[in-house]
Amino acid sequence: MHKTKDLERVHDSVPTERAPKGAGSNPNPAAGPMTERANPYEMIGGEDGIRRLTRRFYELMDELPEAAACRAVHPQSLIESEQKLFEFLSGWMGGPPLFTQKRGPPMLRRRHFPARIGPDEVDGWLLCFNRAWLETVSSPELSAFILPKIDALARHMQNTE
Repeated sequence: MHKTKDLERVHDSVPTERAPKGAGSNPNPAAGPMTERANPYEMIGGEDGIRRLTRRFYELMDELPEAAACRAVHPQSLIESEQKLFEFLSGWMGGPPLFTQKRGPPMLRRRHFPARIGPDEVDGWLLCFNRAWLETVSSPELSAFILPKIDALARHMQNTE
């Protein structure tokens, strides 16, 4: 089957890890549409592809002045933040549910609520993510599928004006 066509349909029979009852929605919504050969995790290059993306994302957060507000809500060392994003994206894209195995259900908004996240923080985060994505992911079909979901997810984290 053609990847573009497959990315447009939802594949409900994909075995995915389910969060415990009451924990919220499926922890890996990006894993839904799939091809016969690959899900988003496999299409991005598996562990290596997600590691390249998260490494570049946090490098950009340190480098880009436009990401200063976002960078300010992170700890001085970004090592643990990078690892957490790597673990989350692994499961979210249909790979091993590393985040859930180590830390429990993602509950991202709840986990981020202690940090002040306004429009500047969201915009800086999205700038870093989108640029890292464009530098590390070559599939236009995967980009068209994943990036709108990432945008919605990032905007959902905003908790202040």
